[in-house]
Amino acid sequence: MISDLSRQTGDLPSKESMTAEQIEQHWFENVYQGDSMPQLTLRSILMGMVIGCVMSLSNLYVGLKTGWGFGVSITACILSYAIWTTLHKTLPRIFKTEMSILENNAMQSTATSAGVSTGGTMVSAIAAYLLITGHHMDFWVLTLWTFLLAVLGVMMAIPMKRQMINIEQLRFPSGIATATTLKSLHAKGGDALKQAKSLFYAGGLGAFMCFFRDFSAPWWRFSFIPGQFQIPFLKIAGIPALQYTISLEGSLLMAAAGAIMGTKVATSLLIGAVVHYGFLAPYVQTLGGIQELGFRGIMKWGMWPGAAIMVSSGLMSFAMQWKTIARAFSGIGDLFKGIKKEAAPMDRIEVPNSWFLIGTSLAGIGCVVMLALVFHTSVWMGILAVIMTFFLSLVACRATGETDTTPLGAMGKVTQLAYGILAPGNMITNLMTAGVTAGAAGASADLLTDLKSGYILGANPRKQFLAQFAGVFAGTLVVVPAFYLMVPNVAVLNSARFPSPAAHVWEGVARLLSNGLSSLHPTAQIGLLIGVAIGTLIPIIEKLVPKKVKPFIPSPMGLGLAMVIPAYNSISMFLGAMVALIVQKNWKKLAETYTISVSSGIIAGESLMGVAIAILTTLGVLG
Repeated sequence: MISDLSRQTGDLPSKESMTAEQIEQHWFENVYQGDSMPQLTLRSILMGMVIGCVMSLSNLYVGLKTGWGFGVSITACILSYAIWTTLHKTLPRIFKTEMSILENNAMQSTATSAGVSTGGTMVSAIAAYLLITGHHMDFWVLTLWTFLLAVLGVMMAIPMKRQMINIEQLRFPSGIATATTLKSLHAKGGDALKQAKSLFYAGGLGAFMCFFRDFSAPWWRFSFIPGQFQIPFLKIAGIPALQYTISLEGSLLMAAAGAIMGTKVATSLLIGAVVHYGFLAPYVQTLGGIQELGFRGIMKWGMWPGAAIMVSSGLMSFAMQWKTIARAFSGIGDLFKGIKKEAAPMDRIEVPNSWFLIGTSLAGIGCVVMLALVFHTSVWMGILAVIMTFFLSLVACRATGETDTTPLGAMGKVTQLAYGILAPGNMITNLMTAGVTAGAAGASADLLTDLKSGYILGANPRKQFLAQFAGVFAGTLVVVPAFYLMVPNVAVLNSARFPSPAAHVWEGVARLLSNGLSSLHPTAQIGLLIGVAIGTLIPIIEKLVPKKVKPFIPSPMGLGLAMVIPAYNSISMFLGAMVALIVQKNWKKLAETYTISVSSGIIAGESLMGVAIAILTTLGVLG
């Protein structure tokens, strides 16, 4: 007998005593419903493409702001349900039936593919390319490159699905959360309507805040909401704290992000910001390491210790997951051995490995050709990059399945370090080969997370894969031109408007591997070495301390990120996390219903309005 929890998550408590064929047969007979209700329909794909395009703009904006990316699957589910239900009720002759739960799942697969798979390298490797070269790559080059990386990642996930999801039953917690959300929405409970309304209202609030803060057409020069609120009487070394970016900001986006990311990371951000901007920056300025105040001047120094903390902690955490890595590599043979003929019904609905071979070959060859012709990387190095990408994607997907965290930074840095040895001094080869790894690994992990949702709901995995593949086209068509319009030149990436922390970390690693420590100011060298020590020690300490102490160990990612974004961003995220914590402690049901939907709405509303204003400003419509 399978427990209620197992029915919800798709887990089999006795899977250790069952063969792979029996596990798959049980799922097919007891959970699968992909032949009994609509799934891959035109309306689900079109709705997913539209929502995915919108969310890709939101994620691009947030990524350039914070270096973080937020999952869009739950937001997409709520949006789709609310929009389609409204259309069905108001225009029943045109929109005759409601979407099935599997249609909504296919929709969110398309949306997440468009919103996540195509934009990961845009805010990291591609933006770093702009920082290093000072110019954009050609439009069609970037379009094809973005598409190939997303396709490569989607294809590489094919052989991993049956092993990691069907047989090993890895949890992929975000996939479970999405499936649970869909079940709640389609149960037609009151919470579903409340979540949908709160998301839209919060989106309107975020858009309102952004509009009255950033809109400055020639005929509109008055702003109701200032970008920053100076903290009265607060000075650092006799200078107003505002010049060290310590202030409050007229934005709810970062506060909403803090509510989602939780108290540990947000508190670490605040600690990092106070230490860096309140103590280190004034001291380093007296030593000549910082030439000018303001975010841009301080960030030129702070990126070195900040990047060192993030990179070293990511690599150390990656190395400490040696069991996960070993399981990933030891299971390579299982990915391709297939299931015996007794599981023939599954062969009919699973994505065949022939698609993997054809798709990976074509996308891989495309990446190698582009690396050679456009980025002047030797063919053998390009081939090695694609091969490394498969193995590192395997590790990234397993890490996502076990911990719900995709170590894209660590995957990219492994490739950067490898090519720092293989191609010393070649920063473009260093960036673009690492971009292959990070882009494909992100797309692979995203696909498997979505397929976990489908597995719980009994969806047809082949149809869900096709929905995901459709999203790659939509996301590419939107995110590439949006990137050019939002970031017209390199100066934008060095501004407080778009701090682009991920890009600066990638740029910093490439420059360091190319030029060596001697090229840095002595204070930056010391900061970098201390950063490496901090980033290396924290994961080790967290591993050794008792479980009850772990929540009090600061997040190295939070500490490092605080040094490459303005202090007011960190302050806002901390305040948002505190509000979410207070609500959670005192009104648990309220927090469960509204925290994610309200926060997602604010992020979507403000970021989309910010995207619109940035694009209109670039086009010369706004002054």
